[in-house]
Amino acid sequence: MALTLYTYWRSSAAFRVRIALNFKGLAYESVPKHLLRDGGEQRKADYLALNPQGLVPGLGHDGAFVSQSLAICEYLEEIQPEPRLLPGSALDRAKIRAMALAVACDVHPLNNLRVLLYLRRELGLDDDGVSRWARHWISSGFAALEQWIAANSADDRYCYGSSATLADVFLLPQVFNARRVETDLGPYPRIVAVAEHLLTLPAFAAARPEAQPDAE
Repeated sequence: MALTLYTYWRSSAAFRVRIALNFKGLAYESVPKHLLRDGGEQRKADYLALNPQGLVPGLGHDGAFVSQSLAICEYLEEIQPEPRLLPGSALDRAKIRAMALAVACDVHPLNNLRVLLYLRRELGLDDDGVSRWARHWISSGFAALEQWIAANSADDRYCYGSSATLADVFLLPQVFNARRVETDLGPYPRIVAVAEHLLTLPAFAAARPEAQPDAE
C-alpha cells in the first residue's frame, strides 16, 4: 500500500500518527508542511485542496485522504489490524479510547500552535502568560490520566494493561509538549514512568520530533 504522511516535526498530532505507522510496521513517505514558514505551508492551496482545515497530519493512501490524528490511527487499525492498538473487549477498547480522547479533545486543543498564536497576537498575552495557559490545561488533563493509569495499567509501563495501545500513542507526544512549556511533572509519576518506558520501544523512539528529517 502507498502511504503518504503530511507532517511537521514538532506537531504532536503528527507525532501520534508516526508512532501508529511505526507500530503497525507500515512504510510511508513523509511530506513535511512547515507550520510557520511563509504563513504556514499547511495553508497553501495545494494542501487545502486535500484538507480544507489546513491542519497536519494528513494521510494519503492509494489516492484517498484521511485527516485528524484519531481518525487516521483508527483507520490504520482497520487496514492493518495487527499488532492491535485497540485490543481486548469492548469495555477495554472504550477505556483506551477515553484516555486517548482525554488528550485529543480536552488537553491538546487548548495548547496547540494556532491557539497559542491567537493568545499572543489577538489577546496580547506575553510568553509567560501563554506558557501558564498551556501548563494549566496540561496539568488538568494529566491529573485525570494519572488516576486512570493507576487504575488500569498492569505495571506502570503502559497506560492500559501490559502492552502499547492507542492511549500510549496519544500520551507520549503530550508529555513532550508538557516538557516544552516546563510543566511540573512531579505530581504525575505514573505518566512519567510510562513515557520513559515508551521511549525504549523502537516504534515510539523513531517517531520523536528530533528524529524527523525536517527537524530544526
